[in-house]
Amino acid sequence: MTKDLTSGHPLKIILSFALPVFFGYLFQQFYNLVDTIIVGQFLGVDALAAVGATGSLNFMIIGFCMGICSGFAIPVAQRFGAGDYTAMRQFIFNSWILVLFFSVVLTTFTVIFCRPMLVALKTPQNILDMSCSYFEIILAGIPVVFFYNILSGIIRSVGDSKTPLYFLLISAVMNIALDLLFIAVFRLGIPGAAYATVISTLFSGVLCFFYMKVKFEILRLQKADKVPSTKKMKTLLGIGVPMGLQYSITAIGSVILQSAVNVLGSVYVASMVTAQKISIFFSTPFDALGTTMATYGGQHVGAKKIERLNPGLFWGCMVGFAWSLVALVILFFFSDKLSAFFISKNESADTTAFVIVHVFYFLMANGVTYWLLVLVNCVRFMIQGMGFSRLAILAGVFELVGRGVIGLVFVPLFGFTGACLASPLAWVLADSFLIPAYFACRKKLVTMFGKGE
Repeated sequence: MTKDLTSGHPLKIILSFALPVFFGYLFQQFYNLVDTIIVGQFLGVDALAAVGATGSLNFMIIGFCMGICSGFAIPVAQRFGAGDYTAMRQFIFNSWILVLFFSVVLTTFTVIFCRPMLVALKTPQNILDMSCSYFEIILAGIPVVFFYNILSGIIRSVGDSKTPLYFLLISAVMNIALDLLFIAVFRLGIPGAAYATVISTLFSGVLCFFYMKVKFEILRLQKADKVPSTKKMKTLLGIGVPMGLQYSITAIGSVILQSAVNVLGSVYVASMVTAQKISIFFSTPFDALGTTMATYGGQHVGAKKIERLNPGLFWGCMVGFAWSLVALVILFFFSDKLSAFFISKNESADTTAFVIVHVFYFLMANGVTYWLLVLVNCVRFMIQGMGFSRLAILAGVFELVGRGVIGLVFVPLFGFTGACLASPLAWVLADSFLIPAYFACRKKLVTMFGKGE
């Protein structure tokens, strides 16, 4: 079912669209958490660190794939908002051509250079082989990541945020079941967690494909739509590549930070991956708001309703601020209990206590500054939806600088305490650029369309 986001009170529209997206992301993060918990409980702290050591590279590469797909969905949303369904379907067809190209190139390159990348990241020798065995499978599944994300992005671009939620729920249950089967029963070790992730993602993609084909008549490609268009590919690349690079550039800072923490030892790596997994889980609503702002902005620009952009951004931020306060309270009182889920009972009391304390430090540094992340996600994705995705790359550069400075200077000087400051500094720097950039972009649209407050 399609949904027009350009009429009605912005708060009601944002909540009705964002909640299904939130639950979809929540389930996605839930089975990512379960992956980590099962690895930690069944395979130990070193195995947990081995998975965590791939985290920043994983974010850089897989995030690039997801960013491209999100970008490709924006022209679809804009054409849907404008009611131009023929152009919308042509954009979809040309998206598939580009997705196929990126899938082949990225998969080939990253699988070949998997081990050299992990070595360059200074992955501890005692976990290097385990990290490689896990990450190579994840990278081989890049086409699956593209397949699911382009389909779910197209479905959301026409206003249906509920269906991807249902499919992710099914995928989450499958991932958990496969984790237990491959690790606890078949004893496949860390590769079992990677296989479970790839298989469950593929299944959700297949569900999206058949659902879209059956339920959305306006998305069914006609013979006249299946024409490669250099102009449309250029438009798609102009939005998709900057959004992908935004993730990757941001992740370069995380790679620098990860490299610095890796030098501290596998117990510190385990502490950081545990804290990051918990933090990402609690920041899921901010990701949902970002996705909502991109679709909201895209449809409104397509419909030339520029006067509704400010109210939409305001209410999106208000929802995010409310959750950031709730998340901080929960993390303050329950971080120790959440950390315990990731640590095997076979670990020594000293190791367990060490990890729990350092996870608390990390979560508090992030939790008190979640409101900054709200602004990063809402403003950045609104700018992208408005059609100015290249500017978002600069926000990624600011985040890169923040995490890079922490990794290169603060971690060597202050150890893990320095690492806790990486995300807050990155968010401050990104917001310092994004907020004035949004108003500049809106002013340009008002000039183009002649509509304002």
